[in-house]
Amino acid sequence: MSEHSPILVWLRRDLRLSDHPALWAAMSSGRAVVPVFIRDELVDGLGAAPKWRLGLGLEHMAARLEQIGSRLIFRSGAALECLNALVKETGASAVYWSRTYDPEGTARDTAVKAALKDAGIEARSFDGHLMFEPWTVQTGQGAFYKVFTPFWKNVRAVDVAQPLGAISSLKAPDSWPESESLADWSLGAAMRRGAEVVRPFVQLGEEVAQQRLDLFLQQKVDAYDTDRDRPDRDGTSCLSENLALGEISPRQCWHAALRKREEGSKGAETFMKELAWREFAYHLLWHTPHIATGNWKPDWDKFPWNEAETDEVIAWKQGRTGIQFVDAAMRELYVTGRMHNRGRMIVASYLTKHLLSHWKIGLKWFEDCLIDWDPAANAMGWQWSAGSGPDATPYFRVFNPVTQLDKFDPQRDYVSRWIAEGRSRPHEDALNYFKAIPESWGLSPDDAYPKPIVAADKGRERALSAYETRDF
Repeated sequence: MSEHSPILVWLRRDLRLSDHPALWAAMSSGRAVVPVFIRDELVDGLGAAPKWRLGLGLEHMAARLEQIGSRLIFRSGAALECLNALVKETGASAVYWSRTYDPEGTARDTAVKAALKDAGIEARSFDGHLMFEPWTVQTGQGAFYKVFTPFWKNVRAVDVAQPLGAISSLKAPDSWPESESLADWSLGAAMRRGAEVVRPFVQLGEEVAQQRLDLFLQQKVDAYDTDRDRPDRDGTSCLSENLALGEISPRQCWHAALRKREEGSKGAETFMKELAWREFAYHLLWHTPHIATGNWKPDWDKFPWNEAETDEVIAWKQGRTGIQFVDAAMRELYVTGRMHNRGRMIVASYLTKHLLSHWKIGLKWFEDCLIDWDPAANAMGWQWSAGSGPDATPYFRVFNPVTQLDKFDPQRDYVSRWIAEGRSRPHEDALNYFKAIPESWGLSPDDAYPKPIVAADKGRERALSAYETRDF
């Protein structure tokens, strides 16, 4: 029976048809394949922006599957209950999926796999979300890496598996199981009016992701070393939202960049290093899962972080700190759903060091607002900025957001694009910020631009004073 019965392929953050090991294995079996997505408690727990972006990705993936004669079945509820029901309805004898590495997802998948196997169902998990499985990269002593530079030196020399080809057809079952309606799930409800503003900036689906990668490598990668730090320039790949949902695989990005590196592009090497940084984040999330919820360095539990929703924190969230680099970056976030990486470092440093507020406040805010939200990158990025994480910026390194702006946005093009107050002819994107934010904030482009809530020099003094008197 198992030689002819269907295989369920449980999709998660792998919304593509190319380089998809789980789908490829199911297709290669010659058996019918039933792709399924389950809206379980982990999906329901997503923040507003990533949940909305997931909905768009699922809609696109469903259409792609239709194009090759397949379907995407939608079910909601506990994952194991949904899979058991589909096994009974379809006669499936196997369930395949791509691995996740966050603590909650890993716990769910481990329990599901054990239960399915106990019931006599083949349950297999596959790679694909990462280039290197976290347990395969080890130090010479057999331990995991805690510092990025030696991690990079290790993986730089490792042969990454070639990407699998694109799937052009999947065998359909004799009859399809019933599916819930994706539209009825209303995954974008929490975005409210912000969805209309952010939608033009979304680069949706596998085809667009591949085009974006090709364009980056053809036109931008040679200057990537310097331009990636310049928010006033279009110098990055902008693939983060596609990687987050698996609309493109890291192996595809790596091998494309490797070819450019072999042609002599120094920027390609830097891009590959950034891909490895993503891997390092998952490496740490797997080996030290507490990084997602608590200080990676336990001594920082003693630090007197502010954890309250103070007026300063509210001003930070609203992009009204009076510090132009911080405010421009926060407004970019609300209009595009993303934020330039240099901006992420600046806003994180300002919140955790100038305002001495807990990195968890920023972590949760990004979790709600980013369309490219990634559990590993978000956790490591915030703790790196705060000083509490692995390979973190030293506690005494406090970014000066004013001099950083002078260095990376010298003509103030970035600031002009995102800040409307005080300008006779504001940029359209600056005005769209006021369309995207909650009406309850009561903000208008006619408002006066605020004075700094904490000046750059005063914030640095306050931060250093707090660090120097810490009791650890």
